[in-house]
Amino acid sequence: MYNGSTLNPADYSERPFILFWEVTRACALACRHCRAEAQKKPAPDELTHAEAMKLADQIAQLHPQMLVLTGGDPMMREDLLDIVRRTAGSGLRVALSPAATPLLLRTNWEEMRTAGVSSLSLSLDGATAETHDRFRGVPHTFDRTLEAARRAKEAGLMLQVNTTLSRSTIRELPLFEALMQRILPDVWSLFVLVPTGRATMEELPTAEQLETVWQRVLELRKGNLPFVIKTTEGHHFRRALLREAAEGKAPAPRHLIPTRDGKGVFFISHTGEMQPSGFLQISLGNVRHADLIKTYREHPIMQKLRDDDALGGKCGCCEFRHICGGSRARAYEMTGDMFAAEPLCCYAPIAMRTPSS
Repeated sequence: MYNGSTLNPADYSERPFILFWEVTRACALACRHCRAEAQKKPAPDELTHAEAMKLADQIAQLHPQMLVLTGGDPMMREDLLDIVRRTAGSGLRVALSPAATPLLLRTNWEEMRTAGVSSLSLSLDGATAETHDRFRGVPHTFDRTLEAARRAKEAGLMLQVNTTLSRSTIRELPLFEALMQRILPDVWSLFVLVPTGRATMEELPTAEQLETVWQRVLELRKGNLPFVIKTTEGHHFRRALLREAAEGKAPAPRHLIPTRDGKGVFFISHTGEMQPSGFLQISLGNVRHADLIKTYREHPIMQKLRDDDALGGKCGCCEFRHICGGSRARAYEMTGDMFAAEPLCCYAPIAMRTPSS
C-alpha cells in the first residue's frame, strides 16, 4: 500500500531517527500543558558541563538523524552553544526548541547558526495573542513568537511551528491555518496532547474530533501549501494519508517516517535519565551510570517498543500498525499499559470487522 521513501525501520534498532535532549528544565514560561513541568531555575542535579560534553560525544557515536535540544528552555543553559558546537561539529544535524522569551530575542542569531543550529521550532498554541498567552501563562509571548519566527527565517534557519491539539485549540483551527499562511514556516507540526506533566485528561480532544482534523489536513495538502504539515503523537494521521492514497483520492505520500515512542525516537532528560520518548516517561537508566548506545539498542523495553507485533488491542491487529502503531505514551498515561491500543483512534481494523460492518 505504501511505496514512499523512509529510513529502513530495521535501522531503528541501531540508531534513532530523532533524539531529544532536554538540556535543562529551567524556563521563564508556565505553559498549561508542559511535559517537563519546567521551573524558573535549573535543577541542582542537572548534568554538569563536563557531563554534557561527555554525553554530546556519546550521542555523536549513536548518530541520530536529528538531535533536538529542548527543555524547559534550552536558552537558559549557559553552555548551550558549547553543546551545539560539540554535536554539530561531530556531523549531527542539530535543532533547537526554545521558549519565546526576551532571552531568545536578545540572542545572536548569526552566532547560533554558525555554531551549528540548522533548524528552530517554536510553539503557537493559540491563534491569537489572547489565547496563546493564556495557554503559555506569560503576556506578550504570542508577539515574541512571531518575532522569533521572523528572525529565524532571516538567519537562514529551517522553521517549524508546533501547535498542540487540545479541546480548546481545535476550535481555532481555521485561525491557525490563516496564521500559518502569514508566518510561512517550513513545517507545521500538529501535536496531539499526551496527558503527562501539566497536561490533564480534561484537555484531551476526542477521537472523533481528531478524525475531523485529519480530514481537514488532507484537504489542505491538496492546495499546494507552501509548507509541510506533520503530526507529533498523532501517528494515526498516517493511516488517514494511506487510506486516501489507496482510495485513489491522492498520491501516495513520499516521505512517511514510521516512528513512534521508542521506535526511532529516544529521549534524555536534564539529569541524564533515558526514556523511550519525552512523553513516555519510563526510565531506562541514567547516562551517568549506563551506556547510552547499549541502552538504546539492547534494553528490553526499547526492543519491544520497536516490535510492531507486540502491540495490544486493535493496534496489534491493525493493518497500519507498521507505519502507525499509535501513541505508546498516550496509551501508557491513559491505561497504564504502553502496548495498549491508541486511546484516541476510532478506526476499526479490517481484522476486527464483521462481514456486515
